[in-house]
Amino acid sequence: MYTFIGGVLLLILGYFVYGRFVEKVFGVKEQRQTPAITKRDNVDYLPMGKQRNSLIQLLNIAGVGPIFGPIMGALYGPAAFIWIVVGCIFAGAVHDYLTGMISIRNRGAHLPELAGKFLGKVMKHVVNAFAILLLLLVGTVFVTAPADLLASITPSWVSFGLIIAAIFLYYILATLLPIDKIIGRLYPFFGALLVISAVGVGVSLVVTGAPIPELTFANMHPDKAPIFPLLFLTISCGALSGFHATQTPIISRTTKNESQGRYIFYGMMIAEGIIAMIWAAAAMSLFDGYGGLNEVLANGGPAAVVSEVSVAMLGAVGGTLAILGVIVLPITSGDTAFRSARMIIADYLNISQKKFTTRLWIALPLFAISIVLTRVDFTLLWRYFSWANQSTAVIALWVAAMYLFIAKKNYWIAVIPGVFMTMATTTYILNAAIGFGLPMNISYILSTIITISIIALFFKAAVKRRKDQLQLDDEPTLAA
Repeated sequence: MYTFIGGVLLLILGYFVYGRFVEKVFGVKEQRQTPAITKRDNVDYLPMGKQRNSLIQLLNIAGVGPIFGPIMGALYGPAAFIWIVVGCIFAGAVHDYLTGMISIRNRGAHLPELAGKFLGKVMKHVVNAFAILLLLLVGTVFVTAPADLLASITPSWVSFGLIIAAIFLYYILATLLPIDKIIGRLYPFFGALLVISAVGVGVSLVVTGAPIPELTFANMHPDKAPIFPLLFLTISCGALSGFHATQTPIISRTTKNESQGRYIFYGMMIAEGIIAMIWAAAAMSLFDGYGGLNEVLANGGPAAVVSEVSVAMLGAVGGTLAILGVIVLPITSGDTAFRSARMIIADYLNISQKKFTTRLWIALPLFAISIVLTRVDFTLLWRYFSWANQSTAVIALWVAAMYLFIAKKNYWIAVIPGVFMTMATTTYILNAAIGFGLPMNISYILSTIITISIIALFFKAAVKRRKDQLQLDDEPTLAA
């Protein structure tokens, strides 16, 4: 219990201390006009209030990641708490803040465009394909996951296919209509449900004295799966997630003032970390050990854990409300996943999004592909999502590091987590069955060599780009 409560308090402290430090490193300019004002089109670019933007950002980035990921990561024991807290403060929140603020400084640009600017033109094309793949996986996972949960609490005559169709219909509308028409209006209600459900489970854990395990570095996983790199790929959205780099530009296009960035981008990642802590703690404490948790996951997946935890902690009525709160998370990330994919494709092809018909013909093929992907097993989709997700996070951190290096600012705040996650993600890809399937010891050696090579290439390119930047008067931004 002390580890859990202490971890939550550290997350809150991290926002006020390290978050302020990161903000100071970046250098906010309150007088500078944001893209919400300079590029206003009343579809994707338009100014909205700080609280509204923050709530949309939280729901955008949350998904089932800070719930399903920590539930599966709980199999490793309290080591999951360490990654959630440390990862969230020093990696995830830094990642979200820097990608959001750099996007604001570059006309609300998405990650592919930023990668092209700061890592080279080839990377623009690579990251564009990567981002679309990731968003399609996210959108699909966030259709099937809430559909499973809804099916568990709806009458038997409501078919799974009907639920899938209803979710897709909502996603189509949210993707195509101006951001303030559906997303801006519904998210306050969804947000209230999310907060109530998360707080309800968290308070119940403390009040009932749930046997939440204390800090240990031992590997508690029943199958003794290696903590490194698997834990850092399993728990993504609750600690560090590349998906967030695809979502922050949505809000960078609606932020009124740069001074709101820490609250919106860094702060909402901290909030997501707290949600992750709550669900990891619940999973560790309510199933008679890690073997019991493993059995529930094997029989019903993370959705079964959510259902059992919600009912056990809050009763039948409260549990149903909590499940609805969890259902809200993936739905409010799935809609913006497709919206972000539509925006990235439009930016890549330089197509204006003012007309409804142009938005429509870009979005429909995305939904067609996603419908096909819903027939793929969720567990397999999640594995590919984890790999693509953390690879995107690595790219975003190196983009942020390059920006800071060129601007002669403290680039280590992005380089250190970037190096760590490059090593973890590369090791996973080399070792995993869905990757190269190499033995773990060989994967460690090769990933070390690859990581060192990437570091060397980064600094070589960074020194050259800084020299080139000396010819310009302003900080590194995309050409107007």
